[in-house]
Amino acid sequence: MLINGEKLTAKRSFDVVNPATGTVIGQVPEVDAESIQLALKAAKRGFEVWSKKTPAQRKAVILRYAQLLQENSERLIALLIEETGKPRDNAEYDFGMLGNCLHFFAEEFERLDQPVLHDPDGRFLHYILRQPLGVCVGMLAWNFPLLNVAYKIGPALAAGCSVILKPSSETPLASLEVGYLAREAGLPDGVINMITSTDHSVTRALMQSDIPAMVTMIGSTRGGLEVMNAATTSVKHFSVELGGNAPVVVYPDADIVAAANKVVDLKFANCGQVCVSPNRCFVHESVYDEFVAAAKARAARITMGPMISDKARRYVLGLVESAIADGAEVVCGGKAVEGPGYFMEPTILKNVVVRMKVAYEEIFGPVLPIIKYTDADDEIALANNTQYGLTAYVFTSSLGKGLRAARDIQAGSVCVNEAHYSVQLPHGGLKQSGVGKDCSRYSLEEYLTVKRVSVLLEG
Repeated sequence: MLINGEKLTAKRSFDVVNPATGTVIGQVPEVDAESIQLALKAAKRGFEVWSKKTPAQRKAVILRYAQLLQENSERLIALLIEETGKPRDNAEYDFGMLGNCLHFFAEEFERLDQPVLHDPDGRFLHYILRQPLGVCVGMLAWNFPLLNVAYKIGPALAAGCSVILKPSSETPLASLEVGYLAREAGLPDGVINMITSTDHSVTRALMQSDIPAMVTMIGSTRGGLEVMNAATTSVKHFSVELGGNAPVVVYPDADIVAAANKVVDLKFANCGQVCVSPNRCFVHESVYDEFVAAAKARAARITMGPMISDKARRYVLGLVESAIADGAEVVCGGKAVEGPGYFMEPTILKNVVVRMKVAYEEIFGPVLPIIKYTDADDEIALANNTQYGLTAYVFTSSLGKGLRAARDIQAGSVCVNEAHYSVQLPHGGLKQSGVGKDCSRYSLEEYLTVKRVSVLLEG
């Protein structure tokens, strides 16, 4: 692990498995209670040093860090492929977000305003002062390990905060290597700390401590609630991106083949293990068969990596079996791929209805349920009929329909006619999909305080 700029081992360790082969590729330390306290104290000292540096000083170090990461890209990408089973292009995208986020947030900090506020009597000068928030604890997911690291260290470092990150126990290897390079880049000891663990009862102490000013997370809604509940021992800020159940609404006036191609490409990216993956595809009855046929044709061209574990694959296969038992029909796929690793066929289901489990639970796997709706249905109500509200997709040639759907669908992001995600765009959910934002200036602002200063101008 990385604590206070040093590599620390532990009395116990746990295995990391390559999901493409099912073989153990390494071991990492199982953090203990003593190391948790060391990390908290180190992060507190790191914050005191880092927050006192000028924005220009911080930017110089951050850009050196980005350059150092790029110089080690081949090694980091190879390690990422080993622990995730990702195809290379996916791993390159995952790694690439490190540089993108570090550059973006270092520069975005310079664009933040500190406004002067109106004084009705002209007696005071009022202005807003932004200052670093403090120590931030981040609990990260396994589907995009380095992207998740980037989403947290980018704004934290630019703002002047220190971090304690716990990468997923499924995929900690590349993340640890990213942490090790921090000291070489010139980051003060304790600014980035990286621990590894499978034991929530031990890591809960991170959240329960009164040292962190923020707890941030990328993961499931259940996990987010557990983390937030544990953290309420003191007042803290939260930024958590949690579960999703993204709807797709395809209107009859859409370019059906283009819509099907885009939905399929997004659905099966990263083997469907993406928080913004299309989960419930509502297609008007007049174009339903055309959409299903186009989706099937597109899926035949898809090549995917493995699912993260046999447990995850068995869960998704169970959703497919349950849907078939309830009357859904398999258009393609539906089975595990024989051989080593945790591969599954790209799967499309038709004749799905909203009462089926596959339509109301987050799938997080390579299954696309296609649901028919009619003129008698309220397609927006169907899209909103979920506890989640992370993202949504709409396909139509009508500007009015697209804008109305974007206005009325309850989601943190709505993409009309094409999915689009980028570091300058805010990413986060409504309802049970979380609070706060990753990416964009809105994320950076969460790592800064807003202090009002008033100076008497008279006497």
